[in-house]
Parts: sequence; C-alpha cells; structure tokens
Amino acid sequence: MKFLRRLYDWVLGWADTPYGMPALFLLAFAESSFFPIPPDVLLMALALGLPCKAYRFAFMASLGSVFGGALGYAIGLGFWDVLGNFFYTYVPLFNEQGFIHVQQLFEKYDFWVVFTAGFTPIPYKVITIGAGVFHIHFGMFMLASLLSRSLRFFLLAGLVYCFGQTVRLFIEKYFNYLTFAIMVLGIGGFVFVSHFA
Repeated sequence: MKFLRRLYDWVLGWADTPYGMPALFLLAFAESSFFPIPPDVLLMALALGLPCKAYRFAFMASLGSVFGGALGYAIGLGFWDVLGNFFYTYVPLFNEQGFIHVQQLFEKYDFWVVFTAGFTPIPYKVITIGAGVFHIHFGMFMLASLLSRSLRFFLLAGLVYCFGQTVRLFIEKYFNYLTFAIMVLGIGGFVFVSHFA
C-alpha cells in the first residue's frame, strides 16, 4: 500500500507542472501494458485544476490508452516468447493459468472481453497482451479498446466537471480502502469471468 501511495502521489505531482497533458498521455500509454497506477488519478487532478479542459484531458487519456493497448497487443503478438517470463515474475496478475482462462474467454467473447476490461477494474493490460498472444483480430481489438477506454475516461471527466473537489476529497480520504477495493474487484472480476463465463 505504501509503495502504491508513493506512486499515486508521484503521478498526481505531474498535475502541478506544465507537462501534465503529455504525462497523462504517457501514463495512459504505459498503464495499458505494464504500469500499475491507472491514468484516472492524473486525469482527475488535471480536470479539477482546469475544468474547462476536462474533456480534452479525457481525449488525451483515451488516445494514450488505446495506443498503449496496441503496444500491449504487439508485445503479445511478437515478443511474448522473450518477455513472458518477465511479466509472470514482475507484473501483478500475470500467470500462466490465468492466460489459459484468457484464451478461453477470447474464444467465446472476443469483443466483449476487451470492452469489459477496458471499462472496468478488470486488468486491461492482461487483456491487451493476451489479445496479441492469441491472435485476436486487431481491428476488433482496437475498436473495443477505443469505445471502452473513451467511455471510461469521458465518464470520469464528466463526474469531475460536475462534482469537482468532492470526488478528489473522497479518494484522498479513503485511498487505502479504495485501492484494496479496486484490487479485489479487479482480481475477483477476472477470476469470476475466467471460471464462470
């Protein structure tokens, strides 16, 4: 929790610099394949600072995330034999048994697996890389990613635009509980979908 909190504070720190917009793009890009902190936190901070640009920030987060998803797809498609052990060892939620379940899900629900992971706490990075590993149609993958990530980030921007500081104060006050809840939802949702879909 302490490590995540420090990482969270570091991410938020970019909101107070002139590089907030590029940092948001890069964070969204990285989170789609390996980085543990979602871009939502920086998007929220930037939107609070400049509410008139909230939807522009959401667009930048969506763009970065979709391009990052394409990188995840490329990792799975062309480099998984080389990088697989690294991800299993160092990136949370990656394991061989989980990937077997991901393959089964893709065989049944391809579009909806990507869409659900892009919009919910289910770990999107597992799905982006898995889509490449299992040769999911790239056009379908990109469409599902674009729709789900845009919906997620524009919805968050709208909430911040409408409710402002209330949203941020709530997250600051209950950060540890929310981190735990998101982790449980992500793991639980992934396990549930994997076993019962």
